[in-house]
Amino acid sequence: MKVLLVNGSPHKDGCTFRALQEVSKTLEHEDIATEIFWVGAKAVGGCMGCFKCEKLGKCIIEDGVNEFRQKAYEVDGFVFGSPTHYGGMSGNLVGFMDRLFFSEFIGNANKAFYLKPAAAVVSARRAGTTSVFSQINKYFTVQEMPVISTRYWNMVHGMTAAEVEQDGEGLFNMRVLGRYMAYFLKCKEAAQKLGVPLPHMEPPTFTNFVR
Repeated sequence: MKVLLVNGSPHKDGCTFRALQEVSKTLEHEDIATEIFWVGAKAVGGCMGCFKCEKLGKCIIEDGVNEFRQKAYEVDGFVFGSPTHYGGMSGNLVGFMDRLFFSEFIGNANKAFYLKPAAAVVSARRAGTTSVFSQINKYFTVQEMPVISTRYWNMVHGMTAAEVEQDGEGLFNMRVLGRYMAYFLKCKEAAQKLGVPLPHMEPPTFTNFVR
């Protein structure tokens, strides 16, 4: 089994990475393989709503989004991490997740994410973490992904990775997250071996407020 962790910070080795690293180390200790995927520092364009992904089975823009989607088919769980920018996710992660989740939902029947557990991890100097935490989780809950919780909201505090080391409670929660993610994955694997079927998939119904 493997978990793919996403570093949505423009800083490859900063606070967000340090939080994800703690989750990763715990998962590895639980015999779950991990990989940390860095979104990068170059600008990631947002979704244009062109719906070309419906025919292509991927986003029309060839960059890290499609690279990540290919990896996503082969893994069992996800952790998405972001710094806090003005009370929201990093701009690059917004564009990345918008295109990733929309192109997968429209273009490939959600095969990469269906019933795969996911979690959000947030870093900040001081405040704004809870709104980012809610923002990331909203992607999971419309994509049929179980959300893994901890004993608190998944956040760390500090201006630098070295300062995150001083956030004992934050790092504690990262380790709890890793253990809970591992437990869920092992339970899912055990259920599959026992022949427990996946839930019946009813065809979706789409409506809006004018009909």
